[in-house]
Amino acid sequence: MSDMTSPADAPRPPGRPRSTRADEAIIDAALDLLAEGSTVEALSIEAIASRAGVGKATIYRRWPGKEALLRDALAILKGVPPEPVGRSVRDDLVLLLGAVGRNADPRAAKIMPCLLPEVNRTKDRYELYQGVIEPRRARIREVLHRGVRDGELRADLDVELALALLTGPMLIQRVLRWNPELDDRVLPEKVVDGVLEGIRAR
Repeated sequence: MSDMTSPADAPRPPGRPRSTRADEAIIDAALDLLAEGSTVEALSIEAIASRAGVGKATIYRRWPGKEALLRDALAILKGVPPEPVGRSVRDDLVLLLGAVGRNADPRAAKIMPCLLPEVNRTKDRYELYQGVIEPRRARIREVLHRGVRDGELRADLDVELALALLTGPMLIQRVLRWNPELDDRVLPEKVVDGVLEGIRAR
C-alpha cells in the first residue's frame, strides 16, 4: 500500500507503546469530519489522515479499516454509560435512561441524527450502530434481569420488549425533539414510572 509518511509512521523500538496522541488525533479527525457534514459513505481514510496530520499507515496500524475506526470513534463520542447503583430497579432505570440520547460531546448532536439514515442501508452500517448502542442496552438489560431475579419485576417479563418501551420514548424525544411540550428534565422518571406500572410484580 503506497502512502505518504509522517513522523508518527517512523519505526518504533520493540515494546514501545503506540502514541495515544496519534490515536486521539485520528478519532477527533473522524468525528470532526462527520460533525461538519461528511456522510459515513463519503468519509475516507485519506481525509481522516489528512485532518489528523498522520499518514494512512498510522491509521491502518491501529484499525483494519474505516468501519472499525468509526465504531471506536462513535463509542468514544457516546461515552461510558453510567454504572447502576443497585439500590432499586426504579432508581437504576432512571439513571440509565437519563443518559439515553444525551452526550457531553457537542458533536454528537450533529453526528447521531445523520447516522440514523445510514443504519439500514448496509449490513456494515447496521452492525456499526449495534456495536455502539449494545453496551448501553446491556446495562439496562442487566437491571431488568436483576429485577426479575429479586422479585421486583414480573417473572414472565419480556426483557427485550421492556428495553424498547423504556428507551424508545427517550430516543424519539432527545434525538428528534418530537414533542416540545415534554419536559426533558423529568422525562426519564415519567417513562420509568409509566413502564413499571406494567412490568412490576404484583
